[in-house]
Amino acid sequence: MRTALALLLVLVAGPAVAGPREDALAGLADGGDVEVRRRAAATLAEAGTMADVPVLLAALRDADARVRGLAERALWEVWSRSGNEDVDHLLRAGVVEMQHGQLEASIDTFSEVIRLRPEFAEGWNKRATVYYLVGEYRKSAADCDEVLRRNPSHFGALSGYGMIWLRLDEPARALERFEQALAVNPNLDSVRESVEALRALLIQQRRNAI
Repeated sequence: MRTALALLLVLVAGPAVAGPREDALAGLADGGDVEVRRRAAATLAEAGTMADVPVLLAALRDADARVRGLAERALWEVWSRSGNEDVDHLLRAGVVEMQHGQLEASIDTFSEVIRLRPEFAEGWNKRATVYYLVGEYRKSAADCDEVLRRNPSHFGALSGYGMIWLRLDEPARALERFEQALAVNPNLDSVRESVEALRALLIQQRRNAI
């Protein structure tokens, strides 16, 4: 009997299953041997496409913690592939600039990524991150909106949006975004801690208002 996830695989990959990527999708979806699922998630980090995202999102709830971690990594890798080598090179260059504190330069680089490939959600996400780092919270939020229009399951943008609302002293809005991020990826421990703290804060605020 096919599981719901196996049926999803048929919709994603089609009925003909052949090749490393298709084998990986089948291995991740069938709920069988844990080592097979681990190898499958690792393979999709290298060869996966946006069409494989539903299977990887489902794997975030796998019984095995390592499979969950590998699926999360695979999602980031898939999301970081635009389908154009020059754009991908620019994205990586912007990440290096960001990591070395060259924040204004990285904004320019990610803006060029967006200009070249406006449908590529990760270009917007990376620029949102840098805008957050330089304190441009409204610009960061606007870029998060663009990410979520293109990739509603982007738990990174959802959790980043929560951090923005915290900076803007909007705890209720922050809580909403953090909860949305956890609904997609229940393995975000720091986000879960933020949710618990915000719930307690909002309860206390309501008590104080009485």
